Amino acid sequence: PYLQIEESIIQKDYNNMQGRSACLDCVARDTKKKRYNLEVQQRNDGAPPERARYHGGLMDMNTLREGQDFKELPEGNVIFITRGDVLGGGLPIYHIDRKVNETGQDFGDGQYILYVNSAIRDEGTELGRLMHDFHCKDADNMYSEILARRVRQLKESKKEVDDMCKEMDDIYKEGQRIGEARGEARGEERGMRKMALSMAEEGISVERIASMAKESVELIRQWIAEGAAAVK
Repeated sequence: PYLQIEESIIQKDYNNMQGRSACLDCVARDTKKKRYNLEVQQRNDGAPPERARYHGGLMDMNTLREGQDFKELPEGNVIFITRGDVLGGGLPIYHIDRKVNETGQDFGDGQYILYVNSAIRDEGTELGRLMHDFHCKDADNMYSEILARRVRQLKESKKEVDDMCKEMDDIYKEGQRIGEARGEARGEERGMRKMALSMAEEGISVERIASMAKESVELIRQWIAEGAAAVK
């Protein structure tokens, strides 16, 4: 309840000039500047303890700027959500941090590793319900309204993209037909202009239209402006 994420990056690349680089599933920072790496692993052999240790090291190496004091290094958390029980203790979650063997006290270096066993979906606990939702394909059967809402958005976005791709294909074919009579390049451009105007009328952003049409944002804006003027 107290965690507030300030920034999150999906598929974050960390380049190591001296050794192995890695692409982390999700890297986040909270309002207290603590760092998080969240990994979702389908295979148990993809989540060995050594990998969790390495991910923590990569985050640390890419956090401090030159000249910063080591004490400024923020807390780092590596969280693996795994399909099976990687650590073999039969538990739903494992918390790993360093301790001083002789005293039993926390070492206090600020690096923590968590393994979440998603095979345990005890719907009587908050964690179990979340793991249930992770494996649930139907948003209506999820406990978390936040996750359910996001799943619905993704499904609607996929349908929107599929519909738009079909529309783009139809417009492109129309452009080709026009091109046979008026010149291929001119015909295809006319089809793309029509597509851009149609998408803009649906409320789709200029940036997204440009990305799908593989044209510059400035050119798409020009086409839309000219198309709107022609309608008037």
